[in-house]
Amino acid sequence: MSLAEQRVDYELLIENYVEHPVPLPEGTRVEAVDVDGLSAEWIHPSDADAERVVLFLHGGGYILGSLKSHRDLVARLANASGIRSLLFEYRLAPEHVFPAALDDALTAYHWLLANGTKPEHIVLAGDSAGGGLLLALLQTLREKKRAMPAAAVLLSPWTDLVGTVESRGTREAADPIFSAQTMHFLASFYPGPEDTHNPLISPIYADLHNFPPLRIDVGHDEVLLDDSLKIAEHARAVHVPVELAVWDDMWHVFQQYASVLPEGQQSLEQIGRFIRRHTQLSERLTQDK
Repeated sequence: MSLAEQRVDYELLIENYVEHPVPLPEGTRVEAVDVDGLSAEWIHPSDADAERVVLFLHGGGYILGSLKSHRDLVARLANASGIRSLLFEYRLAPEHVFPAALDDALTAYHWLLANGTKPEHIVLAGDSAGGGLLLALLQTLREKKRAMPAAAVLLSPWTDLVGTVESRGTREAADPIFSAQTMHFLASFYPGPEDTHNPLISPIYADLHNFPPLRIDVGHDEVLLDDSLKIAEHARAVHVPVELAVWDDMWHVFQQYASVLPEGQQSLEQIGRFIRRHTQLSERLTQDK
């Protein structure tokens, strides 16, 4: 298939993983919004907190993913946290290589700040490639001396585009979705001429000091397992608080199947508590100062 056909197919795959399209959680309201030229949606759960925001960076190997493909996942995360979420579309490779996606993520974060959202009321969240992009965004905010968000949530983040982590081989037989060869192929699109060792492309090589608290959820049966374990290890080494949850018998971004998969819903509920706890904690710390 052409890349355009693959993108449509990806949306349909996620949307129709049961017999009929999965309805969003009851009371969810979706509102289209222009984020300085980026297509985006506010996803409001019922009785959403009006001040706090989850800024979601979607996955898809930097070549796939859209509002449609990730609307259900983000709606369920918003419902679990009780906080409205902003889901946006960044430019995709291979048409737009690094740093296009990172530039768009910065645009979305700055748009929130410019429209009155306090950084201590923002939680970043991302799945797969979106998790790697999230870590690149945090590095960039730190280097530019911009205000950091309250916390960050990573769902099976793709952090090693070089492909050297052991789980590429050790988990290959268990992974029902990806192989090491597939990941190597996907890693050829986004970097363009840039070296994949660049920590903004492969955050497994990044310095994570002064990052906000992290919550990392990953399936035990995925070739990207070590992409999460190494990030947790490196973050703890520089005294960044980390909650790491490795889910037995689960695969890549299993939370996308939360409507039919109990473990997916359990993961989102735990993440929701993490988000509520850290946005409230950040607000108290700010008031104390």
